[in-house]
Amino acid sequence: MSRRLRLWVLLLGGLGVAALFAAACGELPRWGGTWHPYGDRAVHAALTRHTANTISSVNFDQRAFDTLGEESILFGAVLGTVVLLRQTRDEGRLPPQPARVAPPVRRYALLALPVTLLIGLYVIAHGQLSPGGGFQGGIVAATALHLLYVAVDYRALERIRPVGLYEVADAAGEAAYLLVGGAALLTGAAFLTNFLPYGTFNTLSSGGTVPLLNAAIGVEVACGVVVLLARFLDQAVEIEDARRDDGRAGTEAGER
Repeated sequence: MSRRLRLWVLLLGGLGVAALFAAACGELPRWGGTWHPYGDRAVHAALTRHTANTISSVNFDQRAFDTLGEESILFGAVLGTVVLLRQTRDEGRLPPQPARVAPPVRRYALLALPVTLLIGLYVIAHGQLSPGGGFQGGIVAATALHLLYVAVDYRALERIRPVGLYEVADAAGEAAYLLVGGAALLTGAAFLTNFLPYGTFNTLSSGGTVPLLNAAIGVEVACGVVVLLARFLDQAVEIEDARRDDGRAGTEAGER
């Protein structure tokens, strides 16, 4: 196919997409109107299944399969980072140097760490009741652990962050989401159908499978972010290129 023909194909395809987009926009309701069919149905479905937070009902019940894709994107990103940033044969690992932290920064970070961790766990646990959930709470919980890096140094962070365990937990969170979805198949329902009893409205056990899927997301996001930052911090703090070190040593010897 010649370059000119490819450009014509691109132009015709673009015109077709533009025409379809314009037609779709023409059927949209006016901005600020009172007709919100999707919102009304989403709220009705959430209340019917005893889920107080409509957003969590949409994410983990009405569109749970879409959320599986979003979770898998993060899981794939973490997996790719682990593979690409692993220590190679021509790299060595050096002990990190102790850092000097200003006393006010140390005090604030050490005080904020347990509070931030508690907030993250609370947001995950109450995802089906109030704004937030596994995605947001997982980020907060992962951030809390890294306040120790700010308060003390990298070695202190390493002591509470065994990367191997977090990698296993990351995979377990991804697998748990799939297992809950697969359990619906055993009841004769579709994959990721909300098949558990809905419980009492506005309690931690309400929402059927929503709290389980929300917790799986929370574990996967929190552990995935910890592993992701661990690989980048390893490259920045500990791992050194052996060839670069040899060249530097040779240069220093020549200067002496």
